[in-house]
Amino acid sequence: MSDRNKFLGILAFFLVFYFLPEGHPRVMAGLYESVAMMSDYAREHVLFCLIPAFFIAGAISVFVSQQSVMKYLGASAKKWVAYSVASVSGTILAVCSCTVLPLFAGIYKRGAGLGPATSFLYSGPAINVLAIVMTARILGFQMGLARAVGAIVFSVVIGLIMAFLFRKEEMVRQEGFAQLPEDYSGRPLWKTVFYMAGMVIFLVFANWASPKTDNQLWRSIYSVKWYVALLGLGMTVFSSAAWFSSEERREWFNSTWGYALQVMPLLFGGVMVAGFLLGRPGHEALIPSRYVAMLVGGNSIWANLFASVSGAFMYFATLTEVPILQGLMGAGMGKGPALALLLAGPALSLPSMLVINSILGPKKTVTYLVLVVLLSTVAGMLFGSLVG
Repeated sequence: MSDRNKFLGILAFFLVFYFLPEGHPRVMAGLYESVAMMSDYAREHVLFCLIPAFFIAGAISVFVSQQSVMKYLGASAKKWVAYSVASVSGTILAVCSCTVLPLFAGIYKRGAGLGPATSFLYSGPAINVLAIVMTARILGFQMGLARAVGAIVFSVVIGLIMAFLFRKEEMVRQEGFAQLPEDYSGRPLWKTVFYMAGMVIFLVFANWASPKTDNQLWRSIYSVKWYVALLGLGMTVFSSAAWFSSEERREWFNSTWGYALQVMPLLFGGVMVAGFLLGRPGHEALIPSRYVAMLVGGNSIWANLFASVSGAFMYFATLTEVPILQGLMGAGMGKGPALALLLAGPALSLPSMLVINSILGPKKTVTYLVLVVLLSTVAGMLFGSLVG
């Protein structure tokens, strides 16, 4: 960051607090919600969600062959393979827009093409199977189906457009990876898969939320979630101790630490800002929630666009978007804007934008944001027109 940009940032920070009416009830509510949201985030999402994601990202950087990443997700990989893998991978990861960031950074820095990487970035939090089932159960089958289809299609479309728009820069970046020497540890592939699977199992089941439906299958899985999570943790501990050297484990920890230092400061700052502006579900902050509900009734272009933009900047913890939409639809939100928010909200948030910018830079980040918002708006209008 240049000295000029640093100065402008300091100046903006100063002006905000200089003119802030600190005694105003709305400001006080926003400050309270900022702290409350950060507290909720720290208690519910850091230990069992974000930290395991950092360890997975670190493992990708150290133990997953760069040639494997480039074979399936690189710019030279077959498009149908790369985008198929990237667009459906989120079905097993019940993660939010922030937790997916270390995983995205891991595959992107390991050589994945910009298109498949951004396809994974969108699909990861957008199409996990729990969210789709909850959406269909609580908001209706049509909404659940539209969300599933829209998320998969959007992830591919966004990836293809990003790859096309930045094809020259991406070509130069991929040439740099092609010049790197091949890394070969001599370890069988199944050992690496076993080790990575243990971490993914822990991440998925440690964050398996209490089902909001009467489905016996989901309740049965929830009742044994910690046994399965501990099994995954045991798989990881055993495999790393038995099959990896102390030097490799040190590299893994150092890589994990590097991702944490890059992501967490921006993430925590973004969560606090989001809390100050919008608050937690059911709690008022600086911007009253009734304004949001008032502005997204019907199926106009404005209502869908506003829902998409609002969703893109709000932070949704995993699965919380469904009860939030249930409340907003009860207050008069149209079905079209509801789908627009569902497609834009889980995939983006103010905290995630800050981190994506640190990885991709402002030009690619803004392009990604605009694509998500525009596609969500169009999908909302089409869905609203079809279902009335």
